[in-house]
This record gives sequence, structure tokens and C-alpha cells, in this order.
Amino acid sequence: MTQPETSIASDERRSGLRTLRRMGPYLWPSKHLWVKQRVVLAIAVLVLAKLIAVYTPMLYKGAVDSLAAEGVPPLALGAVGLTVAYGVARIFTTGFQQLRDVIFAPVGQRALRHLALETFTHIHRLSMRYHITRKTGGLSRIIERGVKGVEFLLRFMLFSIGPLVLELVLVAIILTVLFDAWYLAAVGITIGLYVWFTFAITEWRVKLRREMNKQDTDANQKAIDSLLNFETVKYFCAEAREAARYDGAMRAYAKAALKTAYSLAFLNFGQSLFITTGLVAVMVMAAMGVQNGELTVGDFVMVNAYMIQITVPLNFLGTVYREIRQSLVDMGEMFDLLEQPADVSDAKGAKVLQVTGGEVRLQDVRFGYESDREILKGVSVQAGAGQTLAIVGSTGSGKSTIGRLLFRFYDVTGGSLTIDGQDVREVTQESLHAAIGVVPQDTVLFNDTIGYNIGYGKAEASQEEIAQAARDAQIHDFIISLPQGYDTQVGERGLKLSGGEKQRVGIARTLLKNPPILLLDEATSALDTDTEQEIKDALERASEGRTVLTIAHRLSTVAEADLIVVLEQGEVVEQGSHEALLARDGRYAHLWQRQQSDQAVA
Repeated sequence: MTQPETSIASDERRSGLRTLRRMGPYLWPSKHLWVKQRVVLAIAVLVLAKLIAVYTPMLYKGAVDSLAAEGVPPLALGAVGLTVAYGVARIFTTGFQQLRDVIFAPVGQRALRHLALETFTHIHRLSMRYHITRKTGGLSRIIERGVKGVEFLLRFMLFSIGPLVLELVLVAIILTVLFDAWYLAAVGITIGLYVWFTFAITEWRVKLRREMNKQDTDANQKAIDSLLNFETVKYFCAEAREAARYDGAMRAYAKAALKTAYSLAFLNFGQSLFITTGLVAVMVMAAMGVQNGELTVGDFVMVNAYMIQITVPLNFLGTVYREIRQSLVDMGEMFDLLEQPADVSDAKGAKVLQVTGGEVRLQDVRFGYESDREILKGVSVQAGAGQTLAIVGSTGSGKSTIGRLLFRFYDVTGGSLTIDGQDVREVTQESLHAAIGVVPQDTVLFNDTIGYNIGYGKAEASQEEIAQAARDAQIHDFIISLPQGYDTQVGERGLKLSGGEKQRVGIARTLLKNPPILLLDEATSALDTDTEQEIKDALERASEGRTVLTIAHRLSTVAEADLIVVLEQGEVVEQGSHEALLARDGRYAHLWQRQQSDQAVA
């Protein structure tokens, strides 16, 4: 192998070992004795099943020799008795194998559930920076393949590789003791060549499978992305374009899948060649022994039974090893995801945020989404306890960025952002998020009922609380006019509702949360003039006794704010009350006059 290939193989081995180490605590947890007991009991039953399985061909030999009158049957059971015993032994072997699976099943399902939950929880802990760059379709595919890989690994690695090795050792001992070392040599060479061939070809196939996975992820991502943007596709008559784009991804996947299928055929043929050659060699040796009078017909049959007995799991070994390698790759991708660091995390010893008044202060705040492009350039503003602070400015001035920093989707790169004197970086994210209610510019709803989406603002909210929040958001009358009322399904991302209806549901959800600080990010942008005024009245009532940060483009919505801050290119150019800013005849007055003129023309 070339140096890069050697490095990749080394990385894969390390990744596989890492994956196995990560799996250990799920199979042998320190705090769950019942899991350990089940693992030990399952292994004990497995060993018992293998001991019976290895003894079974001896009963077969005794029956044959009894019928051929060439030997003395053990236990003097006779041919019929030995045949019955042979059948009973096979039944017990199968029964113990199934009992093993029953005993271990709760362990496997527990591991599967805990790992899936850990992955799900970790993804929610990752920062906004990660989530705006991820591809939903690709991410879901990684998780799906990883969980399936865990299931396979738990089921087959513990109960296929281990038992196979045990069975091979026992058969080797029997062949050496009852016959001679040449039989052991023949079996050993066969197994050695088979394992070498299987592992070598499988390593090659893993690279092909990884490429197939890559194309599968890409095709799935394109499909989900297109479906999520269904309306956009329709707007631009792009159905054929999207189909061609998806077909291109599927074509690449099919090409990779064909290489994988062809390599599988080669692997299967090679495995069959080695196994059949070894089987024939051992059977020829046994046949010669019978001809020479050294062995009985029963011995010949027993050797054949042992060879078939180890051939079946050996053939299965090829599949198991192939799937284990692939499972390790799939799980490795999922563990890479689990090890993805969170850009924003609680500081060591972070305290719970104590909101006494709700004063929000930005002191010389600097921030950029990219290190070479600063968005906020030394912003200093203050919203007093119970005051309404409006942040206005042209598109791209940094208004919404301040809201994201307040909620700590990102951390400031310079300066500080405090609530009642407490730096948001020094308090727990959970307490910070609990203290702030957000109504975003584009409210996204769960694919559930209207009642569920409003109730999401408060865990275990009563129906009356949900209805009251809907009344305050001026949407209760609309909801009860629907045939199914609060049980009406809103569709994926709330697409069954209009923009204004979604926005009011979002406002109701935040009002139900009842936080001491409100962040309104263009909260009324999707509403008509009449509804906007109704919502403003509701928000004004909800704002009493709270600190409110309003991010707005439409200046008419913030004229009554206690303080208006005008941002331009990440800097504060003006701040003051509505009247004071108009009197100054600066940037705010210019924006106000232009918007008033636009409304007059409209």
C-alpha cells in the first residue's frame, strides 16, 4: 500500500478500536447489575449450546457404526436410540441459542435506546454554527446507519465471532485426539487461507462501501432538501431540474453499488473455493482411512459432520466480518458526530441566572460569524429593567445578530453581554433560555396540532392556559372556527397555516412561556396592518413589567419604545426616543420619512 493508504488503514483501525471502546460501557455498565448478569448468563448458555453442538456428531457416528455393525455404540443405546439422541441434541442446541437471544435482547435494546438518545441529545447541544451548516438528510442518514450498526454489532460480534472461535478450538481438539495432527493441519490451513482471503477482500470492499455510503448520503440529502423546498421548486418550474439533480446523485450511487455487488460475488466465490477444497481434502483423508481399515464408516460420517459444522459458521464469518467492518465505519461516523465539540457550552461552575429586573447591557460587543468578517464593531447599548429597547437599521446591519448573542446561540468575541450584571457566558444556558422568550421573524412549527404548538411554550400547560395565550395573541377566535379547533394539524413546518397565522401561534407560544425578557425579531412582519395593531396591543400588555428587545425593520412598530438604537454596518450611529431621533434629522429620520412615503404611495 502507498503511504496515504497505509495512513488511512491505520486511522480506520484506530477508529474501530475507538468504536469498540465506546461500546464497552453499554454492554458492561458500572451502575446496572442486571445488565452484567444477563450478559454473563447469555454467554454461559452460549457455551453450553456449543458444547452440545460439538458432541452431536459423535452420536451420529455411533448410530452409523451401529447400523454398519462396525463399532460398539456408546451407552448401548442402539441405532434408534442414538438417532433419537442426535435429534434431541440438535433441538437442545437450537433451543439454547434462542434462549441466549432472549436473555440478551433487553441488553441490546437498552444499549440501542441509550446510544440513540445520547446522539439525539448531543445534536441539540451543538451550537447554531453547526446547525446552519449541516445537511438534514445527510445527518439523519448517519444516525440511521450508526444505530443499525450498533444493533448488528451487539447481536453478531458477541454471539458469532466468540462462539465460532470456541467451536473451532473444540473441533480441532477432537480431530487431533480422535484422528491425527494431519486432520488438524488440513483444517487449520483451510481456515487460515479462508480468513486471510476474507479479511483482505473485505478491507478492499470497505473502501467501495464507504464511497457507496457517501453517494447514498448525498442522494438522500438532495431528496430531502428538494422536498423541504417544495414551494420554491414549483415557483421556478424546476421539477425536471430537481429530478435530473437527484438522478445524477442516484447514478453515482448505482455505480458505487455495482462495484460493491461485483466485489461481493468475487468474495463469495473465493470463500466457496477455499472451503470446498479444504472439505474435499479432509474427506479424502477420511475415505483413505476407511479403505485402509483404520477408520470406520461412522468416523468418515463424523468427520464430514464436523467439517460441515464448521463450514457453515465460517461462511457466515465472511458475512459477519464484512458487516462488522461496515458497522464500525457507520458507527465511527456517528461517534464522530458525538465527539463534535459544541462551540457554546456552560462554563465550569456556571451559575443559574438570577433575573431581578431584567436589565440587558451590551458593553463594547464585537462579533463575527467568520474570523475575517466582523459584524458587530464595538456595540454598547442598555435596556433598563422593564424598558423596551428597539434595534433598527438596514438589512445586514447586525440587528438579528444581537438577538442571537443574547440567547447565546453564539458567544461574543469581544466585550460583554450581561443580564442584571451577570455575563451570559457565566450562567447556565438552560437558565438563560428559560428567562428569554423569542418570537422570531419566521416561526417554524412542529408537524402536530395547533394546541401542541402553543402548549410547547410551557411543559404540561393546561388547555385553559393555552386558550388564554391564544386570546392574547388574537388567534383564539380563528382556532375555534376550525372544524377540529385546537386539534387541527398544522402540517410540516406549519405549512397549512398562513404566514400571519403561524406568527400568531408563535407569539401565543412565547406568551405562554411567560419569560421576564422578551426578544421580538420582526415579530409582526408577516401580519397585515389591522392584525399588526391587535398584536401590538397584546404584546404591550404582555410587556408590562418585562424587558423587551424589539428588532424591527418597520419603524412604525417601534415608535413607542423607550429607547431606539440605530445600527449601520455593525455600529451604533444613533440612539434615543422616537421624537428625539426625528428632531435630530439623522439616519433614523431619513429611514422614517422614506417608509412613510412608501406607505403613502401604497
